[in-house]
Amino acid sequence: MADWLEHSVFVEVDVPIDLAWSLWSDLEQMPNWMKWIESVRILEEDPELSRWKLATGGLEFSWLSRIVKLVPHQIIQWESVDGLPNRGAIRFYDRKGRSTVKMTVAYSIPSLLGKLMDNLFLGRVVESTIQADLDRFRDYALAAQRRQ
Repeated sequence: MADWLEHSVFVEVDVPIDLAWSLWSDLEQMPNWMKWIESVRILEEDPELSRWKLATGGLEFSWLSRIVKLVPHQIIQWESVDGLPNRGAIRFYDRKGRSTVKMTVAYSIPSLLGKLMDNLFLGRVVESTIQADLDRFRDYALAAQRRQ
């Protein structure tokens, strides 16, 4: 038996939606701003599938993820199909020359582990990490815009 925990965070980015979308939709570039993600590799045989590797504090997890919904400039939604159980979405909102990027992520933890750990503490750690990742994305996008 498992419990699903879900978190949502967002960031305002002073770049046009086209740039925010193009940077984020290149999944293999995510380790540039996502601290815990060590690598992302799109599978040649099926570009909707990607192999993810998370590494932090000596722990390593991997999973195969499938894009289940993709609407350009609006949403990338995924779910894991093996490995670490997770799902979520990145949503993009056009703010007339600026963008809002919102990430929702859900992951499964064993019920026993959830009862042993303080879910509120775990949630704060995950949310602060994801928020820091989005803040790094904002900086990455602004740097990319300056290079254009």
